[in-house]
Amino acid sequence: MSEKETAEKAQKRILILCVDRDGDLEKKAEIKTPIVGRSANIEAAVALALRDPEEPDANAMFEAVSLYDRLQNEKQPGEIFEVATISGTELGGVSADRKLVAELSNIIKLFNANEVILVTDGYSDEAVLPLVESRVPVSSIRRVVVKHSESIEETAALFSRYLRLIWETPRYARIILGLPGLLFFLYGVLSIIPGAVNYYFIAIILILGTVLFIKGFGIDRTVRNFYKWAREYSPPPLPMQIANYTVIAGILCTAVGIYLGVNNAVNNLAPIPEDFAGWISVLPTATGFFIKGFMDLVVVGIIIALFGRSIRFYFERDARLLRNAALVVSVAWFRWIFDATADILIKPGVGLNNPEFSRLIYTIVVGILIAVASVLLVIVIHRSTADFFQKSESKPEELEDNFSIKKAQVLLIQFAWNTASFN
Repeated sequence: MSEKETAEKAQKRILILCVDRDGDLEKKAEIKTPIVGRSANIEAAVALALRDPEEPDANAMFEAVSLYDRLQNEKQPGEIFEVATISGTELGGVSADRKLVAELSNIIKLFNANEVILVTDGYSDEAVLPLVESRVPVSSIRRVVVKHSESIEETAALFSRYLRLIWETPRYARIILGLPGLLFFLYGVLSIIPGAVNYYFIAIILILGTVLFIKGFGIDRTVRNFYKWAREYSPPPLPMQIANYTVIAGILCTAVGIYLGVNNAVNNLAPIPEDFAGWISVLPTATGFFIKGFMDLVVVGIIIALFGRSIRFYFERDARLLRNAALVVSVAWFRWIFDATADILIKPGVGLNNPEFSRLIYTIVVGILIAVASVLLVIVIHRSTADFFQKSESKPEELEDNFSIKKAQVLLIQFAWNTASFN
């Protein structure tokens, strides 16, 4: 340890600190803080008092200088005194405390105080004292109360703070100021119209009910979020837009198809059953007519949605394009499977002598063959266009491992032979 540091430890270095937490020095007198030294504090206090003679912080600064002079006259050997002023911000809260701490740290670096005598206007003691004590011991507190009691000042400051919060914060102003203002305005308007003031109470009930309904169900937040989403909305890429559009078109086609199916079933059921047993007896027939009515638009809607996805996969060079195209072919063939199923439900029959039953078996077999052929075609096309598709988007190797071309060909030949023998 150096001799200088040892000598500083032996000395009793006392800092007389005046604290202006609400930042009146910088706001009213336009004086930057921290202020260190007797002359600088007197000049700053005079400037602040000239700007606002009723400002209690100016009186606190004068008291700090007066206390500094008094202690200088009474000081003991080894005691060194200094007077300084720090300030926060007019916003108060965390920002003011952070500024006070930063300025106090700068003063401690310059003066290296052992203890602090705190001088305040009495209002901010509870907020300031912990900040100072956490860095330098506080040996005394001097409160300066001018022309009014501390409790009145705290009450007035608290009231003015909440009044400013209500006045300047739109979230609170809309309810506390806007709603009463609307009621007063409405009363004035109804007073002008002859006889309309009798409806003022009804208008109050309607307005309060509307406000409570909107706030209770969060409608204002929903509208605000929707507006924010609409303002910040960025359209997706064109392939994604096409895919979304075709999905919506497919859903609409399916919905209309279901409506047509219900309408077809109702029109072909005459008379309409009135009991549960009657509905059970006509349920297969009603289902058949329903399928007849809805199958075309439903199949078209699904194909439209799949076609839009295929366009998206093409632009993205996604290998799922081939599987999607194969699925389109299979779905298109389902139209004839639906038709054959509906005919059997409308005209039931058992055995190969029923032509509708034979047609259903035929459509199912052809559908399976189409599905198998589609899988083989997908594998062949994927092999020939492997450079076009992105490797990260698909894993055709898994498909080839599980169902190789050779096995598919064998299965296809066996299935065709069995079908021919069955017929």
